[in-house]
Amino acid sequence: MQSPLDRAIDALSEEHREYLMQIRRFVRTECAPHDAAMFEDGHPPEALLAKMRELGLFGLTIPEADGGLGLDLTMFCLVLREIARTAPAVRTYMNINNGIGSRGLVQSGSAPQKEKYLSRIASGEYIAAFCLTEPGAGSDAAAIQTRATKTDSGWRIDGTKHYITNAPFADVFTVIAVTDPDKGARGGITAFIVEKGTKGLSVGPVQETMGGSAQHQCEVVFDGCEVPDDAVLGAIGEGFKVGMKTLDEGRISLAASAIAYAELALEKACEYATTRRAFGKPIGDNQGIQWMIADSATELFAASTMLLETCRRYEAGERVSTEASMLKLFASEKACEIADRAIQIHGGYGYTLEGGIERIYRYLRMFRIVEGTSEIQRMKVARALLKAAAK
Repeated sequence: MQSPLDRAIDALSEEHREYLMQIRRFVRTECAPHDAAMFEDGHPPEALLAKMRELGLFGLTIPEADGGLGLDLTMFCLVLREIARTAPAVRTYMNINNGIGSRGLVQSGSAPQKEKYLSRIASGEYIAAFCLTEPGAGSDAAAIQTRATKTDSGWRIDGTKHYITNAPFADVFTVIAVTDPDKGARGGITAFIVEKGTKGLSVGPVQETMGGSAQHQCEVVFDGCEVPDDAVLGAIGEGFKVGMKTLDEGRISLAASAIAYAELALEKACEYATTRRAFGKPIGDNQGIQWMIADSATELFAASTMLLETCRRYEAGERVSTEASMLKLFASEKACEIADRAIQIHGGYGYTLEGGIERIYRYLRMFRIVEGTSEIQRMKVARALLKAAAK
C-alpha cells in the first residue's frame, strides 16, 4: 500500500524528487556503515558532516536569499523522513538549524542579523540552539525566570536554561528572557541572539537521557552575560511571540519525524512477522499479530494525511497553531504505540539491543514531551475550540 507521503513525493517536481533521492542514497550508502558508532557516541563522523553541508542539509528551510535552499515545509518533512532511516545523531545535528534555531531569525531578524548569521547556519558553519526551557518553566513557557536587564551598553542576561539540544557544540543561541516582569508574556519577554564565547555564557555537562547519546542536551547558564543592543531579535517585548511562532513549525516537523520512525518500526515488524515461524507457520498468520499491524498502518495513514494537510495550510499562509498541536499530539502518541507493538511482535528479540527496535522506541518517547507535552497540546486544542464556541 502506498503511503500518502509516497504520493506526495510522486507529485513533486523532478528537481525535488532527485534531491530526495540524493538524500536517500546518502543515508543508505554513506550513513549506514556508521550507524552503530553514531548510536554509541551520538556524533556523525566529520566526513558525514562535510557531506551534510555539501547537500545543504543545514539550510533546507532557510531562504535562498540568505544562503539556504528555501524548501517549503512539506519538502522539509519529506527530507526528515529519509533522515529517519539512519542514526538519530544526523537528525539532531541538522534539525535545530532548520527549525527553532533559525526560524526566529528568518521571521523576525533584522537585515544585519540575517546577513551575519543565516548563511553560516545554512552552510553548517554555525550550529544553532534555542534556549527557552528552564528548570521551573518547561510546558509553562510564560513562567520563565531568566532575566535581561538594560545597561548603558546593551543588556545583561542572568538565568539558567536546561534541556537545550545542541548546546554542547552550538555557535549561536536564541535566548528568550524576561525584560519586564510586570508585563510577563504580554510584552515583557524579549528574544536575544547570543554567540558562543560571550562572557558570562557557560554550558553544563550533557544531560543523559533514555533516548541515547544523540540528544546532546545540557544546561546553558547566563551569569552577567553582556550583549549589545543589536542582539535583540525582533522588537523588545515581543520575544514570547517569536518563540511561539517558531514552535508551530517545530511541532509539524517533529510530527513528521515521529511518523518516519514509526514507519520504520512497522516495516521491521512486518518483515519479522513474515520470517519468524512459530507452531509451524509465520507468526504473521496469527490474527493477534495481524491486528497490531493493521492498527499501526491505519494510524500511520491518518497521521500522514494530517501532516500533509497541516503543511498545505501553513504554506497557504493560514494560522495553524491548533492544527499543529493536534498533529504533534496524534503523531507522537501513535508513533510510540506503533513502536511498542513492533517490540511485542518481535517478542524477546525486540527487547534486546541487538534487535534495534528498542532504539526506535526509546528515541520516540521523547517526542511526546519536547516542544510541548501531549497534555499541553490537548489543552491548546480544547481552549481553541471552547474559545470559538463562546463567540
